[in-house]
Amino acid sequence: MEKRHFFDDPSRVRLVIRGLFAACALLLAADFFFHRHLSFREGTFAPEGWWGFYGIYGFVACVLLVLGATQLRRILMRDEDYYDR
Repeated sequence: MEKRHFFDDPSRVRLVIRGLFAACALLLAADFFFHRHLSFREGTFAPEGWWGFYGIYGFVACVLLVLGATQLRRILMRDEDYYDR
């Protein structure tokens, strides 16, 4: 009998994804209630004082990295038998 892993069950995968969404929502709510970036309010970049700025900035940066990596793949990709020659 083959050993089953933790993520072989789709209900566990959904549970982990829901847990990650809940953690993100809690952190965003904590930023709303405990927004204390006082040193950044006088900074050179005004949006740093906005609510949820760092979460949005991180999400956009991650999306741009993934999109950039997919475009970089077109340049760096080799044939399947590249090392067999």
